[in-house]
Amino acid sequence: MNETPNRALVGGLLLSFLASAVNVQFLLSLGTSVSHLTGDVSRITSDAIIRPTGWSNEAKILGMALLGFLAGATACGYFVHHPRLSFHQPYGRSIAAIGITLILVSQISPAFPVIGVFLASAACGFQNALATRYKGLVLRTTHVTGLLTDIGQMTGMRCAGHSIEPWKIIVQILLVVAFILGALAGAALHLQPIASPLLILGTLYLTGGCLWSLLKHGLAQS
Repeated sequence: MNETPNRALVGGLLLSFLASAVNVQFLLSLGTSVSHLTGDVSRITSDAIIRPTGWSNEAKILGMALLGFLAGATACGYFVHHPRLSFHQPYGRSIAAIGITLILVSQISPAFPVIGVFLASAACGFQNALATRYKGLVLRTTHVTGLLTDIGQMTGMRCAGHSIEPWKIIVQILLVVAFILGALAGAALHLQPIASPLLILGTLYLTGGCLWSLLKHGLAQS
């Protein structure tokens, strides 16, 4: 079956939105990012210099986030990864597994925050490793550093007269917008007292993964 840009874009936007909302929960509650690690690595290494007698508790939590992200990306590379977007890859089951992990995190994180950080980072690392190439464009969905780099680079190349298709820039911009909207939604969820934000977000992941699997099964038989 032929993949379409719209399908890839919608999936990428939803994943970017959800990953940002998840990340906000840990930033607001623990001051720790679980979806991007550049700042975490800097803070861990600087802590080793500032505190030569031992790492602070914050640095230890950041270290668990780093290990979790790496573990999740490794698991994805082993079980799922394919270098190009393919309808036959088990994306639905993968996204559902991320949802189940986040639902588990919502239950254990209040009592065991370090384990919660590790599992949530693993979920984000797994999602980020799902990044695929579509017509030469890498779809990353857990952080915006690479997206902003691509936007700037392609915009500069286009201004210099190189042949850069506008849709490639637009897709990256839309992913950034989705990440920003996800952060806003995540902050709003964090402030509401009704239910665990991670339970809600995990359920959304699980539902989306199941729906994708059903859609894939239906299309494959049609």
